[in-house]
Amino acid sequence: MRICFLLHQGNMYSGGQGVYLAEMCREYVELGHEVHVVVGPPYPELDARVVQHRLPDYSVFTAFDEGAAFWNKGVASYFQPLNFYELATSRAGMFSVMSAFSLRAFEVVARLHARRPFDLVHDNQSLGYGDLLVRLLGVPVVANIHHPLAIDRANAVAQARTLCDKIGRVLFYPFHMQHVVAHRIDRVVTGSRASGDAVRRAFRLGEAKVAAIHDGVDTSVFHPLGMDREQGRVLFVGNSDDRNKGARYLVEALGLMRDRDWQLVVVDRAEAQVVRTRARELGIEGRVSLTGRLSKGALVEEYNRAAVFVSPSLYEGFGLPAAEAQACGAPVVAAEAGALPEVVADGVSGLLVPPGNPRALAEAMRRVMDDGALAGRLGAAGVERIRSEFTWRRTAERTLALYEEVLAGRR
Repeated sequence: MRICFLLHQGNMYSGGQGVYLAEMCREYVELGHEVHVVVGPPYPELDARVVQHRLPDYSVFTAFDEGAAFWNKGVASYFQPLNFYELATSRAGMFSVMSAFSLRAFEVVARLHARRPFDLVHDNQSLGYGDLLVRLLGVPVVANIHHPLAIDRANAVAQARTLCDKIGRVLFYPFHMQHVVAHRIDRVVTGSRASGDAVRRAFRLGEAKVAAIHDGVDTSVFHPLGMDREQGRVLFVGNSDDRNKGARYLVEALGLMRDRDWQLVVVDRAEAQVVRTRARELGIEGRVSLTGRLSKGALVEEYNRAAVFVSPSLYEGFGLPAAEAQACGAPVVAAEAGALPEVVADGVSGLLVPPGNPRALAEAMRRVMDDGALAGRLGAAGVERIRSEFTWRRTAERTLALYEEVLAGRR
């Protein structure tokens, strides 16, 4: 099969969508398929057998990617209509990356398809209007929605402290685009049953339109290393500035336990602000550190050093860090939100607590830290759970079967 993936921000540090892209492409080429990827910055590192087509963007929100920032491009290019639209709207606080990317991606797909047709195009989270143009070429389009942006918007608005900030959060997210596109493509894929239910509600889609296929973990990389876990070391992995990830509640939980000399390690960009600001407000900045971006090997070591891994998210379409932590044998404390109850078995591989509740987080962490037998039991069960139920090969095979179903329906 000849498959083309689309992703507006492709690097693994862009979140689970980047990890999904890299792992699925690797599995597909291993299974003998030809895979092309049309991708925007920050660009991914993919299997050498995957053909990568890199697109520029002109958004102020991706300026952190070295070499890809709009100011490194010729000034004359700013005034091309699509580039000017993206630069102007992002400067005004709107996340127009996905819509602009999808239109650029369509041009690439159309050119490649004219040379040799694709069997199917798989859009990973963007759902821009360019997808509809791809379908006009006669190419089936399947799209991942890891979770609806409407959920991100609602959580961001709820946590905003001022009216101005609330308005900014509303304007940031594409309001109607994904709803329009989701109704007009061939099938929507989600990473969990919870995400599937949320997508159906958010976009008013029928049962048959949405397929829930769990994401996976590369257990050849994420596994126990036999290291001693560091007492009092609490680990968070993810975009801590994303209000949806609930990092502020974890900092607040740490602040409730001033009788414990626990250290919170945040695997995120060194310049992230939410955890730093909240820790400073609570007077515990000395107990919180950000690692900056880590290599995959260094991340595995962090999972293996942690006394407890915490996922305090208000919503997760899957919860990849929680799955990776379990694969590495770390006991997990997670919010009972989104797909996390599907990934973390409460009382078996981790402890689940109500979302947005610092006191419940604190008490669950205290239980794990104070009971070595419980921590060991949770960690061992987590390793077995991920190895038996959550692998990328299983995800790839189920997704390929969905492709065949879509193609059969087209025929």
